[in-house]
Amino acid sequence: MKEARAMPNSFDNRQLRTCLRGLALLASAILMAAAKPPIHPVVHRSTMVTVTPDGAHVLGDPAAKIRLTEYISYTCPHCVHFNQESEATLRMTFVASGKGSVEIRQYIRNPIDMAAALLVGCGGPTNFIRLHDIFLNTQTEWMAKVANLNDAQRQRWETGPISGRMRAIAGDLDFYRVMENNGFSRPAVDRCLNDEAAMKRLAAQTEAATTAGVEGTPGFAIDGVVLTGTYDWTMLAPQLQARE
Repeated sequence: MKEARAMPNSFDNRQLRTCLRGLALLASAILMAAAKPPIHPVVHRSTMVTVTPDGAHVLGDPAAKIRLTEYISYTCPHCVHFNQESEATLRMTFVASGKGSVEIRQYIRNPIDMAAALLVGCGGPTNFIRLHDIFLNTQTEWMAKVANLNDAQRQRWETGPISGRMRAIAGDLDFYRVMENNGFSRPAVDRCLNDEAAMKRLAAQTEAATTAGVEGTPGFAIDGVVLTGTYDWTMLAPQLQARE
């Protein structure tokens, strides 16, 4: 009678030790990966926007060496020209390099300015620069509608609760369409146009600018000192370069 043979083990001791070492290395790798800090997207200075306590918007590092303040009105054609002429240098060189920051402050000259400023600030700091550029770059289109207003429209702009006037302006000048094209629903737009606290902050910015000596738009200050006789990029650029 033949003796039955023992079945061989699936692993001998050497194979078992090798397998255990492999598992230990794998576990160590998993733990090391879990311990690594999360990767956060890099925020470029030229798109970094923060909001001051009084509602102004700062583009770039608020602690930058040179602080430029720009006082603007959305119905001011010279502000459009300044934005177009200065954008590339200010944002992609002055701000992006970390040399300076640009603080944009509203100078409200009329009810249209108020409505536009309320909407530009509507989406928070993330959307500010995009909406700021859109309202300035389309100024010619929506300001052309003002000349064709009828008496009933003008009456809606001038009487009744301020929030109702803001909504009338937004409707007559197609601001609702501009905002909806940029992802804002009509109820969201109405909430911004009804924001009386924001209106008070914007009015206070204008009053503070006037007190500081700003006489028109665009107006400028460097490191808190208002520049006299400076109204465009040609005049401003050398003054910034002198401080670098």
